[in-house]
Amino acid sequence: MTKKYNQLSLEQRYTIAALHEQGYLQSKIADIIGVHKSTISRELKRNMPQRGIGAKVYNAEKAEHKTRERHRLKPKRHKFTLDLKLQLKTWMVDRRYSPELASAQWKKEGVSGVSHETIYQFIWQCKHTNKAEDRPFKDLHKQLKHGHRRRKRGNYKHTRDRIPNRVPIEKRPKIVEKRIRFGDIEVDLVMGKGHKSALLVTVDRATLKTTIDKLTGKDANKITKKLIKRMKRYPPIKTMTFDNDLAFSQHEEIAKALNVKTYFTRPYTSQDKGTIENRNGVIRLFFPKKTDFNKIDNREIKRVEKEINNRPIRKFGYDTANEVFLRFEGSVALIA
Repeated sequence: MTKKYNQLSLEQRYTIAALHEQGYLQSKIADIIGVHKSTISRELKRNMPQRGIGAKVYNAEKAEHKTRERHRLKPKRHKFTLDLKLQLKTWMVDRRYSPELASAQWKKEGVSGVSHETIYQFIWQCKHTNKAEDRPFKDLHKQLKHGHRRRKRGNYKHTRDRIPNRVPIEKRPKIVEKRIRFGDIEVDLVMGKGHKSALLVTVDRATLKTTIDKLTGKDANKITKKLIKRMKRYPPIKTMTFDNDLAFSQHEEIAKALNVKTYFTRPYTSQDKGTIENRNGVIRLFFPKKTDFNKIDNREIKRVEKEINNRPIRKFGYDTANEVFLRFEGSVALIA
């Protein structure tokens, strides 16, 4: 059976100092104060100077001070309390936080939370055990993000020919790739059940500021009007990037109304608009595939938009899109 290691007391250190000064062997000192000889060896090695002033002299008070400092600076393992577990459940269910985001948010708030590794261990423990204290968290594993969004497929040549004066993404200004300015917008649709409803999504490449608007279908005229109305509430837009969906065939009208340049991605190349693909993945945490958006209230759409823009983002040091947006020079709050 392994013995529990107990810290030496100040009195024991005084005894060690006196006996060591008299030339006693470490094994004899250990016998006198009732500890293992390795304890004495470790104590002298850690707390007795080997060079400089006081070298080879063991001082009990200095040894006590050094030990206390080591323990003060030692990383502490925080306890995963019930309050933290309940907060984690709220974040994962209501805000769709990942374990990594939850851990980062505790740090940002100055709370003694736990690491994302500890959270994952807890989630899988709850899934596979029937302990009474774990039952409220048994289904948390269902909130974890799984899978990848499938690439859109379609007749690219057919849609390309029906989108007049489209400009390929290769001709988009190189500054857009640098993400150093606000106003380079990616646009996409998140389709609902049976393609009978959809969400119109826009994302600014630099700040990840996201807008979500409910649609009743993919009518290009309605999408154009809704997009123009929403983007006029932003600070000036510079570019907009679309995929080759016919829903965006009226891009020239959009460009004229907003005074922007429009560009189109290469066929079946999701990385051309990877920023919005990522944000769509977050949206799907709230609205899984086959969601009928006709049955979703506009207030719920706006709530999710707010949640996403106030969601911590790792690339920004866990600041939110709203915080980054407001820091950009010349940016102003959106008109309510």
